[in-house]
Amino acid sequence: MKNPVSYGIALTIFAYMLFTAHDATIKLLVVTIPVWQVLFFRSCTILLGCFLFEGPSLARKVARSPIIKPMIVRSMLLLVAWISYYSAAAYLQLAEVTTLYYAAPIVGTILATIVLREKVTVTRWMAVGIGFCGVVIASNPVGLTISWPVYLALQAAVLWATGMVLLRKTALHEKSQIQMAVSNIMFIILTATMAILHWKTPTLHELILLLGAGVIAGAGQLALFEGMRQAPVSVLAPFEYTSLVWAFALGYLIWGDVPKENVFLGAALILSAGFIIIISERLRRRAPVLDAPPSIE
Repeated sequence: MKNPVSYGIALTIFAYMLFTAHDATIKLLVVTIPVWQVLFFRSCTILLGCFLFEGPSLARKVARSPIIKPMIVRSMLLLVAWISYYSAAAYLQLAEVTTLYYAAPIVGTILATIVLREKVTVTRWMAVGIGFCGVVIASNPVGLTISWPVYLALQAAVLWATGMVLLRKTALHEKSQIQMAVSNIMFIILTATMAILHWKTPTLHELILLLGAGVIAGAGQLALFEGMRQAPVSVLAPFEYTSLVWAFALGYLIWGDVPKENVFLGAALILSAGFIIIISERLRRRAPVLDAPPSIE
């Protein structure tokens, strides 16, 4: 049987790898397609996938879900977070918006102690701090000043962290597919009007990218939702930083961005933060066994 925490960590790493690929796809799309239209298409694709998995009973399950109200609140928070993030990304350099956005794991860990009453160990705090230092070193934001895009990026970080805490609170009470359906129904409702008002007929290439973004995001959401069912927020928070490593890898593959020395140093710190969590959680699991008195035969 898989250890729940290790399984949750593996799913979370996989989820953020997919989210990085999703962000790269979005970055290609928003050059010509309005962000509202992108989010609308993406949510329609994910909802279609939920119907394929759950069948005609999906609508009834969604309507009777006991967590529909908190999921609606979470959906609204995440929609504002994504709009804020992509709006900031249009004006800030990738390094700048990445560093600001990665305040989210710190905010999430703080909220986990307040809202979820999680006992955050010193090791977990240390992992979050080391991971954030790695992000700052790798991104190397120079000359960043307070401005409206900076505020939007910070707002996205806080809202995303709040959404993750709400997800952990609801994840144990409903199937992941139902939670995904509720979230994306809300996204469709909230983005439909703006998508129509700013509509741009996509080319075949853009349509493929739109559908691809939906498939990737759907798989990422499923992995993240399942990961949150297995482990506490304070354990999973540092692994959000791993997406930076994927971001620089995709930046090289797609746009030919060659990472500098600081990127490798930052990546090493980010990976170290993950190993700290993995090792500490394994030691925590073994502790009761080591402390138990030997059996007498």
